[in-house]
Amino acid sequence: MLNKVWFVFFLTAALAIIVQLFNGHVEVLADSVNAIFSSAKLAAEISIGLVGVLALWMGLMQVGEKAGVVAVFARLFEPLLSKLMPEVPRGHKAYGSITMNLTANMLGLDNAATPLGLKAMQDLQSLNPNKEVATNAQILFLVLNTSSVTLVPVTVFLYRAQQGAANPADVFLPILLATVASTLVGLSVVAIVQRISLINSVVLAYGATLFSILIAGVFYLLTLSAEAIGTLSTVLGNGILLALIMSFILVAGYRKVAIYDEFVEGAKSGFSQAIMLIPYLLAMLLAIGLLRSSGALDFALQGLASLVNLLGFDSRFVEAMPTALMKPFSGSGARAMMLETMEHNGVDSFAGRLSAIFQGSTETTFYVLAVYFGSVGIRNSRHALGCGLAADIGGIIAAISVCYWFYG
Repeated sequence: MLNKVWFVFFLTAALAIIVQLFNGHVEVLADSVNAIFSSAKLAAEISIGLVGVLALWMGLMQVGEKAGVVAVFARLFEPLLSKLMPEVPRGHKAYGSITMNLTANMLGLDNAATPLGLKAMQDLQSLNPNKEVATNAQILFLVLNTSSVTLVPVTVFLYRAQQGAANPADVFLPILLATVASTLVGLSVVAIVQRISLINSVVLAYGATLFSILIAGVFYLLTLSAEAIGTLSTVLGNGILLALIMSFILVAGYRKVAIYDEFVEGAKSGFSQAIMLIPYLLAMLLAIGLLRSSGALDFALQGLASLVNLLGFDSRFVEAMPTALMKPFSGSGARAMMLETMEHNGVDSFAGRLSAIFQGSTETTFYVLAVYFGSVGIRNSRHALGCGLAADIGGIIAAISVCYWFYG
């Protein structure tokens, strides 16, 4: 699948460059060449930037596993995850790292979520009989990451506040509804492809419990101001993270674990994993960079706008679509598109709000796929990309629908 996708990206970029040259835009040649070398530099920068944080969390996770703290986390969601990932045996350490990753994602703890996700992928890889082909469990885990619910998207609030929004947090509920829809679509598509039954007492009980907690949290957060939500999110996230780290070290010390030795041993694997990511990141960033520099995404937007107008539908949402189309490829690119839309249309305009909802409710699918599968050397992603993009499409449609519902 990735071989075909990579070829299609390059073919699309080549056709877009030809069209640009035909229209007299010769600067596209320089832009494309710059994108190629910039991608190489960016891949190295990202991987080297991950060295420290990966080494830190791999070391801490090894200490936490020896202390038995990770096993406690595993028991919280093992009954649910074992139904969704039947090939992972009960009691396996992957349940703990998966639970911690999804929790970090929900709390918006990006610095912890990615290393914990890579650790979870590594744990799942230990069960993989064919090390170059993704297992069902790894695909499900990746899709949950690409559509993961972020309870409080503080960064989106921050950008809206910087742009002068009257109420920076008024997109909170629309973002939450859209990202929940994205997760449900992603999970449902994977369940259909992998023939996982979601209609059983365990899944329904966990779903009802999580939904109840989510609703209660939403009602509480809606009573707070944007500043209070940001403060609560920061305190809660940092507090949980610090408590987790301290519990690893203190419990391990109490149980006579060789803390320093275990930490160093785990950190070594983080370093090698970060370096191994470079070729996978480079391949994906190179294709994405050419798509952007060639103008292919701009042509796609023009085509979408023409189609919507031809059908006679309300086309206000098209002005925010650059953020939606860019997000699966690049988080920083989508952020730039969002800020550009806010500046051009107004932060509290329909397009400005919709771009913020897109930014907060969808994920960088291609980046996540390259990083997570690249970290364990998987070449054949099977249906992971299709399911991940289905979750993105579900999130985009939900975001547009919710935006019309709230602000239409």
